Amino acid sequence: MPVLEAEGLTKHYAVSTGFLEPHATVRALEAVSFSLAARRTLAVVGESGCGKSTLARQITMLETPTAGLLRLAGNDVANADDASRKALRRTVQMVFQNPFASLNPRKKIGQALEEPLVINTGLAPAEREARARAMMARVGLRTEHYARYPHMFSGGQRQRVAIARALMLEPKVVVADEPVSALDVSIQAQVLNLLMDLQEETGVAYVFISHNLAVVELIADEVLVMYLGRVMERAPKRALFDAPRHPYTRALLASTPKVGAIHGEAALARAARTALSGELPSPLAPPSGCVFRTRCPHAIARCAEAVPPLVATDGGDAHEAACIRLGEIG
Repeated sequence: MPVLEAEGLTKHYAVSTGFLEPHATVRALEAVSFSLAARRTLAVVGESGCGKSTLARQITMLETPTAGLLRLAGNDVANADDASRKALRRTVQMVFQNPFASLNPRKKIGQALEEPLVINTGLAPAEREARARAMMARVGLRTEHYARYPHMFSGGQRQRVAIARALMLEPKVVVADEPVSALDVSIQAQVLNLLMDLQEETGVAYVFISHNLAVVELIADEVLVMYLGRVMERAPKRALFDAPRHPYTRALLASTPKVGAIHGEAALARAARTALSGELPSPLAPPSGCVFRTRCPHAIARCAEAVPPLVATDGGDAHEAACIRLGEIG
């Protein structure tokens, strides 16, 4: 049974366009669907403004979707009442991009780790401290760190604290929003390995939001490629990196910086793809039909007529792309 499911998840925002002018609608998410099982990682990728953070806010119940279904461990979150949503919030936690900004500088690390237990459980102070110290050990922090403040840690250590805090309530899902992008490259691999080890140990599922496709290739099981609030392609990681079908996915992969020599046919083919060009259209006035058509090198007049649905590619039912020219562009 999936721990997280979305069906047609949609989020619209009404925004002001000026004095005495009618409100406009930003379609931040449009009919996003996916499922995520325990011990699996779903990576969500795309340019800034594609809807990744909006999706994170729906999953973490910070906002209510405009339409669609969102189920967490079988419970309908999108249509739940306030009491039900409050009870479900402890089952989904978040790790933010900047570990220093996500920690209260006036609170010691021990207090930060115990705070979720204070709010959500009836544990005695001694029990809370024991659990906090045990979690610190699991993420590679020493016991003497318990009484230190956030400014006394390195960036990598602070992110370990943030991960520990997210796991204090034993959630079923953790949303990781660019969790390593603010860290040195030498530290990124350590934090990623920690996340994978904790996933294997606890069974938690990750929704991993990232711009860095090299990181996604390391940690993800499945990848969701988004553009202007819509899913362009969804596929198992290996299928997407070896044989991407949507032109947008191909452009993202071609734009990924590469270090050192390139080996293998898949990598050589990746290097030969056309890089992405042009500017992201305004979300207040997205293009008709396929929202990517204004930047797509394969666009034809028919692309403006209707929104292409996600359809299975020749890679199987688990690999889907939203492009009317799938069979034509190879």
